[in-house]
Amino acid sequence: MATNLDRYRADLTALITLGEEMLLDLILQSREEKGELDATQKAQLKQFKTTFLGEYQRWYTEASAVIKQLIPDRRPEFDHLYKGDSKRKEINGVTYTIQDWTNGIRAHTTYAGTKAFDDYAAVSMRFQNQLSILKASERRFESSLLDMRQLVYADLLDSEIEAAGELLKHGFHRAAGAIAGVVLEKHLGQIAQNHKVTVKKKDPTIGELNDLLRAENVIEIPVWRQIQRLGDLRNLCDHNKGREPTNEEVQELISGVEKATKTLF
Repeated sequence: MATNLDRYRADLTALITLGEEMLLDLILQSREEKGELDATQKAQLKQFKTTFLGEYQRWYTEASAVIKQLIPDRRPEFDHLYKGDSKRKEINGVTYTIQDWTNGIRAHTTYAGTKAFDDYAAVSMRFQNQLSILKASERRFESSLLDMRQLVYADLLDSEIEAAGELLKHGFHRAAGAIAGVVLEKHLGQIAQNHKVTVKKKDPTIGELNDLLRAENVIEIPVWRQIQRLGDLRNLCDHNKGREPTNEEVQELISGVEKATKTLF
């Protein structure tokens, strides 16, 4: 089954592929203007013509968001290639921007009947640089998959803890405690995986995971005792012990689990 990370990778690959098609569109249009197209290139231009203008705004928005996440230090450069210098005095081959192109601004024709500058070359160069930055983010993506998995995992745990808090707020004590207990189980399992602790049982309990981590010196005795207490509270919520868990007990469980996910790795 495809994971979210697989989908992110596929989306990024598709964005780069689209960018390459957009760049080809610009290059072919430039050659068409100069009368330099051969038969094969004419067929390519027919396939990709207007791809750049039609797709650029969507491409820029998505690519900029990717770069902000993966290589944020390159984001200003990426955006500058689109917008250029807002204080420019004139439009020429150096100051011309991708934004000019998408707004329909083209190089003016001189008295000699030639273009004042090669606007195709200017916009192609800037876009090619943007595409290169996006490709660099792909390499960063591949080199930081583990970090991203940890971030996605942490977000998931935060969402589940928040859900437990909402259930408690509305009086569903057992359900809230059960969710918090599942979060703690998942996190202890992840800690065991991080430290390469062998877990033989398919579905170990909180207590079993806690004992394994203590036996392997991953956690200290005070932490082991705290988790033991949280496991007892989880069992109170999960099983009918002759009484209902109190609001304070479930709150202690949720707070303890939240602390564990933030301090134990």
